[in-house]
Amino acid sequence: MASSKKYLDFIMGQLSELEDVTFRAMMGEYILYYRGKIVGGIYDDRLLVKPVESAIRYMPSATYELPYKGAKEMLLVDDVDSKEYLTGLFNEMFDELPTPKKK
Repeated sequence: MASSKKYLDFIMGQLSELEDVTFRAMMGEYILYYRGKIVGGIYDDRLLVKPVESAIRYMPSATYELPYKGAKEMLLVDDVDSKEYLTGLFNEMFDELPTPKKK
């Protein structure tokens, strides 16, 4: 099942207080970038983020889920209704996210 544009728009609205949050469509899903770094994505209308230590500390009861068959597990973000929560999560994670490789 692909993710809906409506859910993407909702998540992007929730992250609107952050500067430089972008996305890229990929096979019916969406990869999310924060200031040029991949933070996670939207898969089957679920917001999943990379399981970096800061995200695990921020969401200690988060469950691990597969974005798609054969992928590495990611953390499910349950509290997508709170702009403050999502903004805090992305800010906490930023320094720990890998810098993209130069092409």
